[in-house]
Amino acid sequence: MNIGNQCCVFLSTFLCISICLGEDYDLDDKTGLGRSFDGIGSLSGGGATSRLLVNYAEPYRSQILDYLFKPTFGASLQILKVEIGGDAQTTDGTEPSHMHYEDDENYFRGYEWWLMKEAKKRNPNITLIGLPWAFPGWVGNGENWPYSFPDITASYVVSWIFGAKQYHDLDIDYVGIWNERSFNSKYIKLLRYTLDKSGLERVKIIASDNLWEPISSVVIADKELQDAVEILGVHYPGTNTVPEALKTGKKLWSSEDYSTFNDNVGGGCWARILNQNYVNGKMTATISWNLVSSYYEDLPFERDGLMTAKEPWSGNYVVESPIWITAHTTQFTEPGWTYLQTVGHFTHGGSYVALTDERGNLTIITETMTHDHSVCIRPPLPSYDVTDQNVTFHLKGTFASISELQVWHSRFDFKTNKTALFQNIKPIKVTEGSFSIELDVDEVYTFTTVRNGQRGSYPDPPPSAPFPKSYKDDFDVSGNPYFSEAPNFADQTGVFEYFTNQTDPGPHVSTLRQVVTQRPVTWVADADQTISVIGDYQWQDLMVSCDIYMESVHAGGVFIAVRVNKGGGVVRSTRGVFLWVYADGTYKVTNDLNGMTVLAEGMSGTRARVWYTLTLTVKGNYASADLDGYPLWKNAVLWEPRHGWAAIGTSSFELAQFDNFAIEALA
Repeated sequence: MNIGNQCCVFLSTFLCISICLGEDYDLDDKTGLGRSFDGIGSLSGGGATSRLLVNYAEPYRSQILDYLFKPTFGASLQILKVEIGGDAQTTDGTEPSHMHYEDDENYFRGYEWWLMKEAKKRNPNITLIGLPWAFPGWVGNGENWPYSFPDITASYVVSWIFGAKQYHDLDIDYVGIWNERSFNSKYIKLLRYTLDKSGLERVKIIASDNLWEPISSVVIADKELQDAVEILGVHYPGTNTVPEALKTGKKLWSSEDYSTFNDNVGGGCWARILNQNYVNGKMTATISWNLVSSYYEDLPFERDGLMTAKEPWSGNYVVESPIWITAHTTQFTEPGWTYLQTVGHFTHGGSYVALTDERGNLTIITETMTHDHSVCIRPPLPSYDVTDQNVTFHLKGTFASISELQVWHSRFDFKTNKTALFQNIKPIKVTEGSFSIELDVDEVYTFTTVRNGQRGSYPDPPPSAPFPKSYKDDFDVSGNPYFSEAPNFADQTGVFEYFTNQTDPGPHVSTLRQVVTQRPVTWVADADQTISVIGDYQWQDLMVSCDIYMESVHAGGVFIAVRVNKGGGVVRSTRGVFLWVYADGTYKVTNDLNGMTVLAEGMSGTRARVWYTLTLTVKGNYASADLDGYPLWKNAVLWEPRHGWAAIGTSSFELAQFDNFAIEALA
């Protein structure tokens, strides 16, 4: 790296400027400013992506949260967007609704309330957004569509906003529209009306939380819709916008972006889009999916978070490169700063943005990420070239008197693996309003008047370790549990919550209960059965036992399972070894969740509203099971799958309880 003006003795003045100093770029506010910066953020949900985070012990859980939210420490996130749980599978699991049923309200389910409070604790100014990915079945009144009764849907969403304030003192700033499906103008207007009627005028609407069109054209043509929508939000825009979106005059956000494996190529993706979302698309906020990769690694979209925290049992977590790439912007800006109009692309590849607080401070972020080292998961990235270059910035207008800038530097090294991230290097002198710098490929720089940046750190967390081979949970809790789900269980269809049976004191007074009794309104294919997975995906030979209680007298059915090989949005096609017992006195063992491949079946004598203990053992190609200590069958033959999680679940959307769960991994 060479900072400063270089000398050219034998060349003319013109050649000296073009060869020795390279290209020149003006940063000037005297001709006006660009758009107001709204922040960089991330998304918990869509779905269940923070599931394992809540199970971390201290101090590791707080350390992870500091890396995400603490100002001038790590990512220093300025926006947190969370899923409004809808009891449905929304990518990597389900999140519980605050209203499972029409006459049911509970604002302590799930972990998003806790996460928002922890974010606010660290950054009181963080922007909070809620977005439903799904809805409990009653909202759709039997249809897989939330807009047939828009007044019900609007009231449901507004109740969540009220609950956030009443029970957690959280002010929600924005609410999004159900994504991944066509937006509904009538609903958006009704939601705006309902918010205003409820005294929530300050809560603004983001729409359509999907594509630029048709929302942009409709907003232009519909004055009432234009008044209802504050932000045009889009998913995975590829840094580009459309003319109609710009014509609306609305703020433009990339309201879901990134979704890329968080290695150094993922960090390069994030670096490129954070700059170019504004340079190319005039988007003033970018929100990463997802916040933290805190779900089992063999679920879909493994490690698509800003950092990785998937082992609460060991305490291990990894601060990945996107954390420090985020810091290049967030530690030296705040929402309300303004982009300069003089931002853009470098002649030889890469981009630069500059922002000011309009009180004399200036922050410049440059990136020179090459194509192959900054590919995002979507959309496809057109080819382009980046080469080493020498650039000169000329600070004009308000910034002409700046004499020194702090410098923070990241360099991705894909050859020798000597990547260095977010390093505070020697300040750069600004001479007569100008400074020059050599930019190598795959680098990120921040030049800033802000002096309080910090590369926060903690002692190394414990080493990575597999899920314990011996594991037990009796689901006993006293009073209201801190979280409504049992540790390490990852619900894939249905919702399994702590339950205290006050009418039946005895050994099973505190249990885990599957509570969803109606198929939710969802945009992915939830299974017909409910299922929650746990453990190590590499487990092969395993014994799992659990006490079970069917509540449906005529149609009840529950299972325990091993070698469960799929979850997330493909949970319907899950295979494994499933031991089912039914309230009609029968049992079967199947090789799949939908019960089509039967390995054994017979009479069990089971009925509803009686506790039973099921035990399932799999060794090699053979499976056996016991009911209350008596064999149901021995040595059923199976071939696939060879490994997978343990699981519990029900044969349909029905109430059922589980207790005294235990695992012994045999191999």
